Amino acid sequence: MIKVLIADDQELIRQSLEIVLSSKENLEVTDSVANGQEVIRSVRDKMPDIILMDIRMPKMDGVQCTKIIKENYPEIRIIILTTFDDDEFVYDALKYGASGYLLKGVSMDGLVDAIETVYSGRAMINPDVAAKVVRLFSQMAKGDYTIHVDEKAIADLTKTEWKIIREVEKGSSNKEIAENLYLSEGTVRNYLSTILNKLQLRDRTQLAIWAVQSPSKS
Repeated sequence: MIKVLIADDQELIRQSLEIVLSSKENLEVTDSVANGQEVIRSVRDKMPDIILMDIRMPKMDGVQCTKIIKENYPEIRIIILTTFDDDEFVYDALKYGASGYLLKGVSMDGLVDAIETVYSGRAMINPDVAAKVVRLFSQMAKGDYTIHVDEKAIADLTKTEWKIIREVEKGSSNKEIAENLYLSEGTVRNYLSTILNKLQLRDRTQLAIWAVQSPSKS
């Protein structure tokens, strides 16, 4: 059972999400709250596995709340719910450890799939947001947010692993990587797991940021 906390300042959205998610056999909604301060109180009491976090909330927004939660409860996964004009928040939410980024218009099946994906330890970025995220990664590569990886680990990467890394850098999904490299999705997932272990990176998001900062290899 995956325990989910819903955080959104709009009551109608909270109620709708709670109704839909509660109908799923493998999901349990632990709480529904309206701002970041309430998120922190609820987490202390009910310890969810996943937080669906609205990015714009009163008292404490989703970015600041993500930072506090990940510092104190790193095992909790956070999916940011956003609208298309929230670009300014993307960088910080990902930097502080958000595992997913979804547009609020995502289908309920897509949302459930994202929850399951993030719960399994993978990152989930809505395809419509991916291009924007990649552009932000490029800006980050020129800034002061640098991910350091051991040179020996980099040297140990195979040609196929580098090809997959470059696909991740472009924002490709596992399905797209599989199609582009003529691999099965299962094989792509296995490669990604191996790559993350080799480079000692937390998740796909960190891998994408590091890839943008790294020189091309073949």
